[in-house]
Amino acid sequence: MEVGKGVERWVVDISKWRASTEDFSLIISLLPHCDHSSITRFVKLEDRKRALVSRLLQYVLVNRVLGIPFDDIVIRRTPEGKPFLVCDKSKMEFPNFNFNVSHHGDYVAIASEPICIVGLDIVSHSAPVNETAQQFVQSFSTYFSRLEWYHISNAASSDEMLKTFYRYWCLKEAFVKAVGSGVGYKLDDVEFRHTNWDNISVKVAGQELKDWKFWLMELGNNHSISIARGHPRSAIASYRTTLKQTEFEENEYNTGLNLPNPSFTLLRVEDLVRLCHFEEGKISCMESDGDEIQRSRFTQK
Repeated sequence: MEVGKGVERWVVDISKWRASTEDFSLIISLLPHCDHSSITRFVKLEDRKRALVSRLLQYVLVNRVLGIPFDDIVIRRTPEGKPFLVCDKSKMEFPNFNFNVSHHGDYVAIASEPICIVGLDIVSHSAPVNETAQQFVQSFSTYFSRLEWYHISNAASSDEMLKTFYRYWCLKEAFVKAVGSGVGYKLDDVEFRHTNWDNISVKVAGQELKDWKFWLMELGNNHSISIARGHPRSAIASYRTTLKQTEFEENEYNTGLNLPNPSFTLLRVEDLVRLCHFEEGKISCMESDGDEIQRSRFTQK
């Protein structure tokens, strides 16, 4: 199997999904019962929608990319919350298939990689309430390096200050999620450098990680989305045990590192459901109508 086929980028705009109670119940029934409580524990409908679409994206992507029947897909989470596929890794055709999900604001997204570990984060550029932009970002100042904080605090306007803050935050979260860490990671040790938000690199505790790549894009309605692609040996211990392979020959790893980073495919919830159908109470894969799924190119910054 061509390793490039393991690279997927899907995103759903849930603000356009007007879910009835019946629709919601039907879609949640598509998922294993063990996932239901992670969705229904939320009180607000919007939070339930994000959680539901996040889970649905994971199962549909695994089915489409790896060809595993829905009934055989088992997804678990590390103690830090990183999702991973439970399967016989010796039979997996990709060297190191893994994925990551994110949801915030209007969007829910998923990204997968066949060799490198992947981190994904979405940030909604929400305006602070009852405080200025300066007061808002100041409360997070300890999470940034001196260089990053200089760029944030010296932005030309309040709007630019928030935009710069959210972009750096999005990149940091993508990196932390890629390695499988939780909230305890020392974010001020993770310093991002860039040229107009392109050619992005990272230093961790002063050391540049040359075997990582990052992308930052803008989604409509004031959202940023970032992708982190890096070496599996950087994964924390609990996540590393879920991976098929953590060491690679240089040429093999560079093949994965330098794979194209595709545009996100914009899907609707209806598109995801259309990829599945009931068969005697079970889920099975079906082909989508080609004109119902569109590939959308978001602006890379």
